[in-house]
Amino acid sequence: MVKSRAAAALAAAVLVLTACGSGGSETPATQDGSQPRTLKLWHYETADSAMGKAWAEAIKKFEASHPNVTVTFEEKSFEQIQKTASMVLNSDEAPDIMEYNKGNATAGLLSKQGLLTDLSEEATKRGWDKLLPGGLQTTAKYDDRGVMGSGKWYGVPNYGEFVMVYYNKDLFEKNKVEVPTTFEEFTAALDTFVKAGVTPIANAGAEYPAQQIFYQLALTKAQKPWLDAFQSYNGKVDFHGPEFTYGAETFADWVKKGYIAKNSSGLKAEDMGVAFMNGKFPIMISGSWWYGRLASEIKNFEWGHFLFPGATMAPGSSGNIWVVPEKSENKDLAYDFIDITMSKDIQNLLGNSGGVPVAADPGAITDEKSKELIETFNKLTAQDGLAFYPDWPAPGYYDVLVAGVQNLINGGKTPAEVLDEIAGPYEDNLADIGN
Repeated sequence: MVKSRAAAALAAAVLVLTACGSGGSETPATQDGSQPRTLKLWHYETADSAMGKAWAEAIKKFEASHPNVTVTFEEKSFEQIQKTASMVLNSDEAPDIMEYNKGNATAGLLSKQGLLTDLSEEATKRGWDKLLPGGLQTTAKYDDRGVMGSGKWYGVPNYGEFVMVYYNKDLFEKNKVEVPTTFEEFTAALDTFVKAGVTPIANAGAEYPAQQIFYQLALTKAQKPWLDAFQSYNGKVDFHGPEFTYGAETFADWVKKGYIAKNSSGLKAEDMGVAFMNGKFPIMISGSWWYGRLASEIKNFEWGHFLFPGATMAPGSSGNIWVVPEKSENKDLAYDFIDITMSKDIQNLLGNSGGVPVAADPGAITDEKSKELIETFNKLTAQDGLAFYPDWPAPGYYDVLVAGVQNLINGGKTPAEVLDEIAGPYEDNLADIGN
């Protein structure tokens, strides 16, 4: 938890005692006469990530502009919030504002359950709708079914994100591997590493990374109508069609060929990231949320990134969103905090720390690595290549996909059996929402 300013606030407070008949006292007031308040904030960005640095600065700016308010920040893990959000937000323990995963199965579900505040009026009044044009609003709005893309504003994204291929330039050079531009060149590079006794791809089967690789492989065979059907229910999805079949079969084949380690089934995202940063793997296929941390922590080798070869689409979207729980006791303060995270100062800091800002001043991004990242994101969005994430379409689908890819890694089920396993909950959700 961020160090509280409560002690400082109390030291500065002026206690006004009144001679009530019962001998009671009033609540202490701050120097400007206002009553002290607390904004309870949750997010799950690590302190050394681009978002973590930006939000920490936003907290400082918020407290400076709200001298009667102390921000009580609690860092939660992605998994914690993913698994407990509905229960916590339906209790008196709900924070005033929190970062939450966007998409139908997460923010959409909470909006449908009445657990999130409708931000539509604030979005218009404060100009968030102008700062987030077009596709960036997709994950902010949800209809009565909890389906993203239209309806009311229930969240505000203030950065972008996408999945890419990180690579260790030193290991590529050592093994005489060129940066691939086609899928065939990519698999040839993977073969080269395997022949040299190197497992090429860092992976984590117990959390999101493995399912995103599976999805990325499916996207190499996908077109926009398929994506629209899968993510927005505009059409029927055949789980044994060419897209998911290729994704599952190729993922399983990559394990057999030694591209992905069989012991990665139980590893978590942190294990994967640390292993790559320690130079143990030449490749990590994961999101831009790692970018700032890699820039800060990698000291012993040169690294770079490229979009997944052979695909026009990649997992990605606007970033996670700020939501205001319906039970928030300080909604006005929550809106003010969101405003600060959308300000030029914070957006520029985000961009120069390895994040993908949505409202930065382009001329203010001076870090060369950050410029490369933003250029790649712009290239992907220019070709309409953001394909969202595979766990979005159905509540609880994240855990279904984790179990599915773990079976692909350890050989517990065939690719066809895994596809049957992930098809069921998806179809059940379609029935629940009336599709």
